[in-house]
Amino acid sequence: MDETDDTLTPLHPNHVKVTRIVACLFAVPFVIGSIVLEVLQILPLGVFVVPVFLVAVFLVLRVPLRRYHARGYDMGEDRLRVVKGILFRSDTVVPFGRVQHIDVDQGPLQRTYGIATLTLHTAGSHNASVHLPGLANEDALAMREDIRSHIKRELD
Repeated sequence: MDETDDTLTPLHPNHVKVTRIVACLFAVPFVIGSIVLEVLQILPLGVFVVPVFLVAVFLVLRVPLRRYHARGYDMGEDRLRVVKGILFRSDTVVPFGRVQHIDVDQGPLQRTYGIATLTLHTAGSHNASVHLPGLANEDALAMREDIRSHIKRELD
């Protein structure tokens, strides 16, 4: 991250594990397909398996770690800032006054590793939903309650 991103809070480390499992599930069919092509002996030995295996290892080991380090958030008194992206950086600030509703989601893998995704739905059409994956479930629930209490104070 940049020097200006020192104030960002990193995601929970289990987010890397979940992302690696998802990447592995994505890569397995390609590895199996390359093994089938090798067995058929269409081209010389190793032409399919070696490149596909190397790309799969890179996708499973390196990419999730880079994505983890490229993400962060900062929750202020009246806004949530979410930063993400390796090649294409996105720095989104969501004022709590524009929040319509808040979701905390967990898939089976996330539940197993104790993490969740916080989603803020805002008024407007551009970036109407802002997702912040990789939070500890307790942190996501606490953030949801903090944002809800801020919204209630603004309405009173």
